[in-house]
Amino acid sequence: MNTQPYVFIVDDDYAVRDGLGFIVETAGFAYQAFESAEHFLQAYCPGKRGCLLLDVNLPGLNGFELQSEFIHHNIHLPIIFLTGNGDIPMTVRAIKAGAADFLTKPVPSKLLIESIQAALQYEAQLHKQGEAGQAFHSRLNKLTAREMEILPLALAGIHNKEMARLLNISYRTIEIHRIRILQKTETTNFLELSRLCDAFQFPQGQKTEH
Repeated sequence: MNTQPYVFIVDDDYAVRDGLGFIVETAGFAYQAFESAEHFLQAYCPGKRGCLLLDVNLPGLNGFELQSEFIHHNIHLPIIFLTGNGDIPMTVRAIKAGAADFLTKPVPSKLLIESIQAALQYEAQLHKQGEAGQAFHSRLNKLTAREMEILPLALAGIHNKEMARLLNISYRTIEIHRIRILQKTETTNFLELSRLCDAFQFPQGQKTEH
């Protein structure tokens, strides 16, 4: 799978697309340009990495509407908004919705490249976190149904004797399952495991799907 990050450019003005593409390519980044949000959505492959330079005032689906589509379709490309007549409320709206930056045209080349670099670094962090989350869920999938019953109780700090009573099994069986849970999740203690569950938003007490 090609993991090379791209700078995607969406602007209805050909001259702007061409100029942005030249700046981006000169800085050493691969890019793809589109004249509309609709064309971008049709061409974009889910999971393709990079960031997006997005004009606010597009015909058809505008920049803010495309940003909403990203949220709806769980697309995590950082967005750098570009506009010729931005104002403070517009900037606040974009940033609150998760935009990486909001720049006013014409954008100085140095400022644009710095913004792209920051957006790509942020995207790389998101990608790394996503891979770590997938690996953690894969380890959780190794737990048996009984171990999944014990996991939330152990994370809640319930003592082994109380767990044995609640689940109507022996104290020794609880001990064995606790050891196996740590082994399968590759953690050293339940505090570490609890932090991982919180970090990756694992629905405690439910078996993940294979």
